[in-house]
Amino acid sequence: MSQTLESTPRADGFGMPAEFSRHTGTWMLWPQRPDNWRLGGKPAQKAFVAVASAIAQFEPVTMGVNHTQYMNARQMLPAHIRVVEISNNDAWMRDCGPSFITNGKTVRGIDWTFNAWGGLFNGLYFPWDWDEAVAGKVLELERVDRYKAPLVLEGGSIHVDGEGTCLTTAECLLSPGRNPDLSQVEIETHLKEYLNVEKVLWIPRGVFHDETTGHVDNLACFLRPGMIALTWSDDKSDPQYERSAEAYDYLMTQTDARGRHLTVHKIQQPAPILISPEEAEGVDAVDGTLPRAAGDRMAASYVNFYFCNGGAIVPTFGDPLDAAALAMLQGLLPERRVVGVQAREILLGGGNIHCITQQQP
Repeated sequence: MSQTLESTPRADGFGMPAEFSRHTGTWMLWPQRPDNWRLGGKPAQKAFVAVASAIAQFEPVTMGVNHTQYMNARQMLPAHIRVVEISNNDAWMRDCGPSFITNGKTVRGIDWTFNAWGGLFNGLYFPWDWDEAVAGKVLELERVDRYKAPLVLEGGSIHVDGEGTCLTTAECLLSPGRNPDLSQVEIETHLKEYLNVEKVLWIPRGVFHDETTGHVDNLACFLRPGMIALTWSDDKSDPQYERSAEAYDYLMTQTDARGRHLTVHKIQQPAPILISPEEAEGVDAVDGTLPRAAGDRMAASYVNFYFCNGGAIVPTFGDPLDAAALAMLQGLLPERRVVGVQAREILLGGGNIHCITQQQP
């Protein structure tokens, strides 16, 4: 069984390892929500199968599904991918799932509070009660003890280097829909206590038009300690240019927890990707859910990729810059096999490959 611990990870000598360290496996959730995924999620399900199959070349994958989709998911997914019933409101395991931590021998989990990226203030759907229970259910299935953190936080809003440094954005963690009663200093204290980090780097803003209020995982990530990939645009008329330049300038003035100056590699973003009329028409219009309108720009980024054992699974968009992004990441990650997966259907739901995956060390 999984017990809830009254202490904190830091007090117990547990911390969050970097995503590029070894995994036991990957967790995902199955898409079906018709007011977010077009055509009842059918195109997105094929994309999720492609992502899960790519990851499963490198490590075990578990897919959580609602009971109404169990048979469909089991039939669509390869036999070596485990399928388990986990009730969920939507398919973002990175954000509603647990953050796994370790002391080098034992694995435990952090159960953050989830409120659909902003609760009643600016959240993306209501209710979110099934999603709020996902982390505890995953930890129960794994018989892993948990810490219930006093913080509204999604996994996509943090990256760690495994050596004491956490990367986040002020736009996200200081947004009024999450922890309005906590100051930046108080939020940082919680991050240090639960992730067991020494230093938090606060990039000002995330990717333009990112409906998560600027998750860091769409903008920047650690490739290894001291080295960061940053989504970039050379087009000064693009709203992303100012945001990426601001992030670059900030990071170049910072050091990590071990005092190293940071190396930042710019990954050119694809050309702006807009929702087509056909794509918009396939989404059910429901009160309280973010509308998907034709012509809306989506927050496309190659940095929203996922590390797995010996691999990196990178979103591609049918853009001329796909090949350059894959080649650059392969050059920066010579110890891994970089695999591109067509991910427009995932992007249409509001996130990408990193957002739908969660690593278990």
